[in-house]
Amino acid sequence: MSDNSQTDDYRWLEQRDHPAVLDWLQQRNAECEDWLSQHQDRRQALFEEIRGRIRETDLSLPGVRNGWLYYRRSLEGAEYPLWYRCRQTAPGNLQIDDASEQLLLDLNLLAGDGFLQLGDLAISPDQCWLAYSLDRQGDEVYQLYLLEIDSGHTRELPLSQADGSLVWANDNRTLFAISLDQASRPSTLWRLRPDQPACMVYHESDERFLLSCGRSSSEHYLLLESSSKNTSEIRLLPADQPDASWHVLATRRSGHEYHVDHGPQGLLIRSNDRGSNFCLYRCDPAGCAPANWQLLVEQDPQRTLEDFHVQQQALVLCYRDQGLIQLEVRPQSGNSYPVTMPDSVYSLSLEAGEEYHSDRLRLRYESLNRPAQIRALQLADGSQQVLRETPVEGPFNAADYRVERRWATASDGSRVPISLVGRHASFNAPAPLYLYGYGAYGASLDPWFSHARLSLLERGWIFAIAHVRGGADMGEQWYLDGKLEHKENSFGDFIACAEQLLAEGLSTSSQLVISGGSAGGLLIGCVLNRRPELFAAAIAEVPFVDVWNTMNNPSLPLTIGEYEEWGDPSDPAAAARIRGYSPFDNVAAQHYPALYVSAGYHDVRVQYWEAAKWVARLRELKLDTQPLLLRTLMDAGHAGASGRYQAIREVAEQYSFLLALIGDQAD
Repeated sequence: MSDNSQTDDYRWLEQRDHPAVLDWLQQRNAECEDWLSQHQDRRQALFEEIRGRIRETDLSLPGVRNGWLYYRRSLEGAEYPLWYRCRQTAPGNLQIDDASEQLLLDLNLLAGDGFLQLGDLAISPDQCWLAYSLDRQGDEVYQLYLLEIDSGHTRELPLSQADGSLVWANDNRTLFAISLDQASRPSTLWRLRPDQPACMVYHESDERFLLSCGRSSSEHYLLLESSSKNTSEIRLLPADQPDASWHVLATRRSGHEYHVDHGPQGLLIRSNDRGSNFCLYRCDPAGCAPANWQLLVEQDPQRTLEDFHVQQQALVLCYRDQGLIQLEVRPQSGNSYPVTMPDSVYSLSLEAGEEYHSDRLRLRYESLNRPAQIRALQLADGSQQVLRETPVEGPFNAADYRVERRWATASDGSRVPISLVGRHASFNAPAPLYLYGYGAYGASLDPWFSHARLSLLERGWIFAIAHVRGGADMGEQWYLDGKLEHKENSFGDFIACAEQLLAEGLSTSSQLVISGGSAGGLLIGCVLNRRPELFAAAIAEVPFVDVWNTMNNPSLPLTIGEYEEWGDPSDPAAAARIRGYSPFDNVAAQHYPALYVSAGYHDVRVQYWEAAKWVARLRELKLDTQPLLLRTLMDAGHAGASGRYQAIREVAEQYSFLLALIGDQAD
């Protein structure tokens, strides 16, 4: 490790469960409560307002599987959904058959008054067994269960430290699951059978690599992927032969990423071996060495092949072009065609629910002003039918909101997209503006609809997303240009977006709020250190802000695998970069905007003490009297509270904080 001799006066906050640490966190929670209660406390009113837009008793769109429909019900007052199934009475019919309905899982009974997170829910191929996993603390460690559906008998499966994933073989008695090592890394694959000890199948010894397991679309193969941030290696197993040996497709090679599925054309392999925008190969499973890969789709220099999907009747290519997903369908018979969508700024993804042999595919489509729709795409001709639209209770009209895509120019000339939504009148004069960012791991911030966000938009606010480098919003190269030695681009892009919105008169520095979570919290922490005068307030959720100390502690969960994203601090150049932007290490004696920070005490991805230490240093050094609130959820992890009403209360608290500071547009 590099020299880490810099004094850290707040390291004592890393002593989990120490009485002094717990007392300090509770004091900050009490201060947060006191400030909110004394400053136009709107938490309950906002909670009721947001809750009033949600259809509390609702039914999900059923998924089809081997003559059964699987679906969820939500009930008014219940934190968690109930999972059901019923017989499908006719092909293509999605109506619930009350006579054959069976309750599979009631998460409310399982949760009681505590934390509960459902990890996976896997039905056996013969539809007789349900395997599922539960996290009861928020630390992303799951207990595995097996339900015999007809008898209702449930048993625990014998695997400790499970990551929650469950994959069936085709014999209806064998499950594959993955366990975590001491660093919370998914590292070991196990074969599980009822009433038998777990059998270890494969252990990934390289601490940079994480394991994941799944079934091919055809359900003929199981796929085991070992992946780091920039390299992958995939093993293949016939799903009918769970005791056979797994076969490696292409031995890992640093920088080579590939992903595999199986369909009518054999194995399909999405690979970056011809460039960062990815191409697609095919090969026969009987001879799948790389020398036998046949190029099926060449790399497109203008857009990234982000994903692909295999149906028996068609191949669907998922491209990312100019910040948007574009789908190209290649039917088994007939000409290829693009899928067209009605909005200019949107989010589009493929949705589960149809079987492999179905003649249609489900799409999930939404925009900043349009609630999510599930659409059926007819593969033969591209026609679409809206199967379900997420309801918004009360008065709501998507046309009342204006959605735009604007662009900022970074210091190196790169054009950075910004997605915006607000009521039409909000664009006519400077308005309160909520600017959100992330910028890491190649995660794209595709525009999404939010019931809660309407509470800001109806008060005259504008919501904006800065699609900064480090995400893959503009393609794979956009991600590569915002990591490692290019990480500064993420911060510069976000500042450029803020400056552009101010220059265009959409907001003022006294009205501009910024927000980000996890690695997006790093983004927020860094820009606050560098340009605090631009912003009135900030929200940092479970922020990754103690970057230098975390990257120098390989015993912490997942740290070693992060070297490929941020850099290895044993490299002097990487060490200098990390120290240069780590928010905790660069807190200065200066004025900062108002700040609301959240943490989860059981978070294994970003330890609670990162937020705590950052807040402690800000409390010591900052020169202003703006509020600095820290809310630590003592019974939650990285994703916050587990129940849907608890999640609404978290958002209501943040909005109450912002409205007390910034107010409504009419104020």
